[in-house]
Amino acid sequence: MKDGNFIDYVKLHVSSGKGGKGSMHLHREKYIAKGGPDGGDGGRGGHVIIRGNKDLWTLYEFSFKRHIKAGHGENGGKQRSTGADGEDIYVDVPLGTVIRDTDTNETIDEVTDSEQEIIIAKGGMGGRGNWHFKSSTNQTPRYAQPGIEGQERDITLELKVLADVGLVGFPNAGKSTLLSVITAAKPKIANYEFTTLKPNLGIVKHRDYQTFVVADIPGIIEGAAEGKGLGYRFLRHIERNSTLLFLVPCDAEDVAKQYEILLDELRRYNPELLDKDRLIAISKTDMLDEELKAELNEQLKEAFKEVPYVFISSVAQTGLQELKDKLWEILNKDPEH
Repeated sequence: MKDGNFIDYVKLHVSSGKGGKGSMHLHREKYIAKGGPDGGDGGRGGHVIIRGNKDLWTLYEFSFKRHIKAGHGENGGKQRSTGADGEDIYVDVPLGTVIRDTDTNETIDEVTDSEQEIIIAKGGMGGRGNWHFKSSTNQTPRYAQPGIEGQERDITLELKVLADVGLVGFPNAGKSTLLSVITAAKPKIANYEFTTLKPNLGIVKHRDYQTFVVADIPGIIEGAAEGKGLGYRFLRHIERNSTLLFLVPCDAEDVAKQYEILLDELRRYNPELLDKDRLIAISKTDMLDEELKAELNEQLKEAFKEVPYVFISSVAQTGLQELKDKLWEILNKDPEH
């Protein structure tokens, strides 16, 4: 997915360095006619290393560089001199990046910590010099090992946004508007589907200088789990959130049914998502008078017995403090309860 400078999916071709050749040198010195073998080992080829960087939020830099190549090891020299190792290449990525083998789609590893290092392509070993092969029957071996070739592979980097709360809802549910009023984020807001084409992150300031991070995940539609519409590449961002905030507009034809559809999309994509804490926000309630709100509340008491919900209006800015309080309570609850 690409929008402006936000890129969360990229394919790279990485090549580690070849090991240097071992030396086949025979020692020669004045007054020492046959000094024997003294060829040194070749240096190791450079690794390609993926490293976590907490200051990065996107894979944007890889828009311009899709081939990553480490340095080759230098050849061994005389007097058992070992060649220099090839230069390691560090590939810095944001936290939350998943590394996959492009050919098999298997997950290689995930980057979750700053400065975490993963060798994605090992450099080839340097060849051994001829002094290793001296024996009682072969005093002057005239051969040495060549360096081992480096590795080449195609990898795919996928970024899963790291946030405390993930906003989940259909397109045009009001997620971007909510994010803009409870955080300092400035997402695009318009009254048409798929306004949000990238996850927007915002920091919510709670009471007593407490903060937590909310990610506005692009709207999903029925069939997203099968790749319909904008599809599963948006759903993966939800996997990293510890709490899911479902936003359902009060003018939906059936509020409870819309929530169930969203829940079913997540279930089909990854059933483990249903283990996360959930909160439902009924949005756009400035459209309701007190009588209609009371009537809807009675209906939802029955439908949402297991999940807490709150009425909010981003436009009228009502219910927002209660929403933040509930989210803070969920995020900081005792994990044993």
